[in-house]
Amino acid sequence: MDTFSLLTLNCFGVPGWNTRARLRTLSRILNEAPYGLVCLQEVQTHRYRQLLTTSCQTSYVAQAYAGFVHAPKGGLLTLARTSIDQHEFRLFHERGLWYTPAVMDWILHKGVLVTDLTVAGVPITVLNTHLTANYMGNWTRNNPFAKQEYTELMQIAELVNAQPAERLVIVCGDFNIPRGSWLYDELLAAAGLVDPLSGDMRPTFRPYSGMGRHYGAPIDFTLYRAPQNLQLNVEAELKFESKVSVEGRVVFLSDHLGIETCFTWSHQTVTA
Repeated sequence: MDTFSLLTLNCFGVPGWNTRARLRTLSRILNEAPYGLVCLQEVQTHRYRQLLTTSCQTSYVAQAYAGFVHAPKGGLLTLARTSIDQHEFRLFHERGLWYTPAVMDWILHKGVLVTDLTVAGVPITVLNTHLTANYMGNWTRNNPFAKQEYTELMQIAELVNAQPAERLVIVCGDFNIPRGSWLYDELLAAAGLVDPLSGDMRPTFRPYSGMGRHYGAPIDFTLYRAPQNLQLNVEAELKFESKVSVEGRVVFLSDHLGIETCFTWSHQTVTA
């Protein structure tokens, strides 16, 4: 049996008093973990990107990101334990309402980081993404932020559908939409994606003080589309639910939980 494991995490790489310490601790944990690929979101400065790539280079020999003025485009960084075949960044066609709090998403140039690699003869495409935030916590069909998220989700679906049928396609990241919402259902239907944590309503975001409790929702995902000739066993679990020691302080690594997903298959299931 061959195995490919992936971690996705919004690492909360926003400038702050303990950000560097948290990211150093995260890097240590990643170096000790067996992940084949790590997809990070919200890496909001190049200094944090360099910290992560340098600290993780013991285990992750390749990296993918798109350079921009102050940070990787979209705040996206993908680390790989083996070589990457190719990667590209796709900017969202519509980037939100610049005259609203979504201007921060607009400035970050959010989109999708597409990374191709090959594992045990299986071609894999990983889409690492971070959608525009819904600043009202309102995911009804007429909400302007929900409409923006829908546009971004349909662009992701187009990217998935454009991938060759023989590729294992994985879409992961901070979607900023709740599991079970109409937006979630539309994406799965449009792209033919499977959610290994389907029905799991444990929140993956920890609301800040003063935020409504409804913001605490499962908004981070790892979804996949398997080729017909590959019989996969897929298992997923939430990570970083508890506080950890960060240079003498006990804190959460991020305001989000991570998702660890393990894909297992047999060579006999792949046709030449």
